[in-house]
Amino acid sequence: MARIAGVDLPRNKRIEIALTYIYGIGLSRSKEILKKTNVDADIKCQDLNDQQVVSIREILESSYQIEGDLKRFESMSIKRLMEISTYRGRRHRLGLPLRGQRTRTNARTRRGGKKTVAGKKKAPRK
Repeated sequence: MARIAGVDLPRNKRIEIALTYIYGIGLSRSKEILKKTNVDADIKCQDLNDQQVVSIREILESSYQIEGDLKRFESMSIKRLMEISTYRGRRHRLGLPLRGQRTRTNARTRRGGKKTVAGKKKAPRK
């Protein structure tokens, strides 16, 4: 099992797909990395030899910001927006959508699930 950047890559998947399990690497960046290291994209992760794993690891460490460093950078960017009180920072603080979405309906992911309010009892008909 290949372990790169603190992530155990799945053994039975192609290396092209397995690299996407690392935070900060998508499919296009995965293909770019494999092209730089001259590793075939169709090789299963379990079939990689040590030299190929080392070359992938070196490229990732030198050229890309991934996993913990990237998460730290993102959280610092959000904190900076909140400190200087930009519109986006205030929306982050309130837990509302940031990019112009409507909030009267929808926006359940950011605002939380539906909250039911106890209704007023109707007077019985005579």
